[in-house]
Amino acid sequence: MSSKYKYNVWPLGKVPKELQRPELDQIREQGYVWEDPRDVIDIFEKKVAEYAGSKFAVSVDCCTHAMELSLRLLLKNGEISLGDTITIPNHTYVSGALMPMQLGFNVEFEDIEWSGIYQLKGTRVYDGAVRWNSGMYVGSNALQAVSFQIKKRIPIGRGGVILCDRQTDFEWLKLASYDGRDLTLPYTHPNHLKVFGYHYYMTPEDAARGIILMDTVGDENPDTGNNTTYPDVRQMIKNVT
Repeated sequence: MSSKYKYNVWPLGKVPKELQRPELDQIREQGYVWEDPRDVIDIFEKKVAEYAGSKFAVSVDCCTHAMELSLRLLLKNGEISLGDTITIPNHTYVSGALMPMQLGFNVEFEDIEWSGIYQLKGTRVYDGAVRWNSGMYVGSNALQAVSFQIKKRIPIGRGGVILCDRQTDFEWLKLASYDGRDLTLPYTHPNHLKVFGYHYYMTPEDAARGIILMDTVGDENPDTGNNTTYPDVRQMIKNVT
């Protein structure tokens, strides 16, 4: 369980049952055991990590934020610095270029073929938004972002996850994704806030939907995107101010 301090689920129970999202009840009916809604997030993360072949998985609200937190972790560690060059394919989803630019990196583009996943060169971050296969984690202490957008293999609707192998990476990313809050301590505890974090966490209901969908998707799935799927980002952003 994420915390011995119970999640405040108000207004659950006050909203009519027919208007509540059903996923939490559905996974309980399928045999998953949980006491606190945040337990469901832990179940989902462990399920994803086991499927992907990583030691850990940190759920977030979208793949772009998964990559952003990964880059912020590298900045915190001193592995990279603002102004460094990050190289990405010129044919990719536009947020893959905009996000590092907005953080303060120099983004360069290369015309390469790729499918499912590519590295943000100059870092150990990977954009794996359009891949979902058993054992998909690339290893070598990578920070690998996954997407659960509606067109992906696990179409939660919105959501992402960061796959990683380092305990220290996992611990910081968990804190940072949840506003920097230590969920093992009550909200009123003087040390509840551990780091300057970001409001990027996945909701228990979305995690429950992810669990349901994972139980219906097999181990081998074709990539849902590649370099031919996306237009040239350079042309999209050249006149943006």
